[in-house]
Amino acid sequence: MRQHLSRDEIILRGAMLIGALALLIALVMPLYSLLSKSVQNKDGAFVGLTNFARYANSPSLYNSLSHSLTMALVCTLIVTSLAFMAAYALSRSCMPLKRSFRVILALPILAPSLLPAISLVYLFGNQGVLKSWLLGDSIYGPIGIVIASCFWVLPHAMMIMLTALSHTDARLYESARVLGSSPWRIFFTVTLPSAKYGIISTAFVVFTLVITDFGVPKVIGGQYDMLATDIYKQVIGQQNFEMGAAVSVILLFPAVLAFVVDRWLQRKQAALITARSVPLQPQPRRWTDRTLLLGMLLLSITIVGVIGMAIYASLVKYWPYNLSLGFSNYQFDLMDGGGWGAYWNSLRMALYTALFGTGFIFFQAYLQEKLRGFGWLKHLFQMMALLPLAVPGMVLGLAYIFFFNHPANPLNGLYGTLAILVICTIAHFYTVCHLTAVTALKQIDPEFEAVSASLKVPQYLTFWRVTLPVCLPAVLDIAAYLFVNAMTTVSAVVFLYSYKTMLASVSVLNMDDAGDIAPAAAMAVLIMLTCMAARLLHWLLSKGLLQRSQRWRSPA
Repeated sequence: MRQHLSRDEIILRGAMLIGALALLIALVMPLYSLLSKSVQNKDGAFVGLTNFARYANSPSLYNSLSHSLTMALVCTLIVTSLAFMAAYALSRSCMPLKRSFRVILALPILAPSLLPAISLVYLFGNQGVLKSWLLGDSIYGPIGIVIASCFWVLPHAMMIMLTALSHTDARLYESARVLGSSPWRIFFTVTLPSAKYGIISTAFVVFTLVITDFGVPKVIGGQYDMLATDIYKQVIGQQNFEMGAAVSVILLFPAVLAFVVDRWLQRKQAALITARSVPLQPQPRRWTDRTLLLGMLLLSITIVGVIGMAIYASLVKYWPYNLSLGFSNYQFDLMDGGGWGAYWNSLRMALYTALFGTGFIFFQAYLQEKLRGFGWLKHLFQMMALLPLAVPGMVLGLAYIFFFNHPANPLNGLYGTLAILVICTIAHFYTVCHLTAVTALKQIDPEFEAVSASLKVPQYLTFWRVTLPVCLPAVLDIAAYLFVNAMTTVSAVVFLYSYKTMLASVSVLNMDDAGDIAPAAAMAVLIMLTCMAARLLHWLLSKGLLQRSQRWRSPA
């Protein structure tokens, strides 16, 4: 017997079809265009693997590939170790100032990856204040790439590691102590095994972020070629789009491999928390707490020092000859980089991304979780929603050129507008937001929809009165995440802007290329301050709105 569908279900199924079509256009079709372009010549004729063979025969391939892998592996080792230490200190110790450390270690995520690179130039460059610390080595190259990459990737790694270490059954530690195990033995037999999937996931995330990053090697890499900068040189420097597409496909392989292995490991992870679990309460350990406090102080001083140097450099009138302070570097209209218009464009783009992106992502996640039937479309949608996590921003941006700039595409009119920047940014950061929304929606019992249906209450009213208020914290988190990333992203939009839609993050890159390093630092600082203001607004909104909509969470 065919199931009778209500009018609401027909409308919602139509909405899910439209959402799937939107993801198909924003993700799958551009990537197909990129793959097609990589096996074509300049005239559009199929040439097979000729472009890959030409690139493989060039001396730069081995250097770029080996450099990218080396930098990614070194940064993965350093950042994973530092993130584990920081997360362990915040979740398993009784050291003081935990809240302050948590705030400081999250600061790099609010700044574009270009900021630490520029700051390191002022600290260790040819006229840097700490140049002698490098003992004759140059900051322009692998040393600078490693330091700057570790700086901006650390908050991403720490959030994953903190989650892995925050959920532990205290009974395991009690049993180990009763059996007479030493603290070191407990660490290696209980702590590390329980956090191994978090550690592995952190390592893959760091590896992917570093190997696909463009901003850091572009500013401070010097002559140290990497795959991401090779794409930029082929497209912007030589207008060789076919070769740029081929390099993009090569860059896709390590990112996709890391993503697939990470997802496979997550499926093997077993639940560590059961209904009988007892939350772990850290106990004071004098020397351990002091050692962790010292490590966190050094880490925090380094982060504050890098950010502080960028702020100071943005205020110095003429480095290093006139160190008096002023705001002359903030006169962006006098510089070659897009002026204040670039900043306002970024602000508008970030607001549109947060507004439309949050609405679209949450509603589509709601349909996937709460809509009856349509199983095949839900599985297809889930696959497309996870795809952006394995696609580097620069690769996605180049794919948008091939797809949206094609004369036969009816959506060709979007190219060069602010709309395409918004669409690309939402697509680039879709996965994390989708998983956040799905996680929040899974916490709501399906009985709400069943009871509403039995009482003849329209499903949209249940969504508005029950689902949305319950999931409001996740909705606000998604909006804040999209806004901050839209302000700071470089790689995803560096190929898509026009002279009318220049963005602040791209203007930092252009000013640095033009030799206006101090104004570039000023724009990077302005982006960071804007993101800080957005996070503060997010906190205030959360505090006000959640007090009214989340009272049910508090005990009577």
